[in-house]
Parts: sequence; C-alpha cells; structure tokens
Amino acid sequence: MNKAELIEAVQEHLGGNITKRAASDALDAVLTAIAKGLKTSKVQLIGFGTFKVAKRSARTGRNPKTGEAVKIKASKTVRFVAYSALKMAL
Repeated sequence: MNKAELIEAVQEHLGGNITKRAASDALDAVLTAIAKGLKTSKVQLIGFGTFKVAKRSARTGRNPKTGEAVKIKASKTVRFVAYSALKMAL
C-alpha cells in the first residue's frame, strides 16, 4: 500500500462525504506528529505499536562490488515494535 492508497482508505473509512484533500491533510498531520514526537521521545500508539529512535554505532562494512573495507558513520534510525493485537491481525 502506498500513500495514495492509504489516503483512499482513510477517505472510505471516514465516509464518502470527506474529500481526498481532507483525508490527505489528516494523514499528513498524523505523520508529522509522529516525526515531531520522535525528536523528543518514543511514540506509542496503543493497540498498534511503538516507534522509537535507535542509534547505530560507527562500523566497518564492505563494498560488495570490490570487497574493499568502507567506514560507515554512526547514525540514528527509527525502530517499530508491533503490539500483539497487530501481530494477531496479520
């Protein structure tokens, strides 16, 4: 499912009287709120899952084409842990 399909699903769930633009704005608002929340702490959506920031330390990798050693910088990434209710729905 891509973003356009998700917008259509939100529109259908909220009823036919809501526009795609309103559904898109609602989805953008949720995604923006999650991104802002991750800057300060983890984001828990009860019954769905938890988003949290994880740190990756610097490490040495390999260029798959040449086999040459490459230094990879430390970075941050987002981790998602699904709640059991979501796992059971799959």
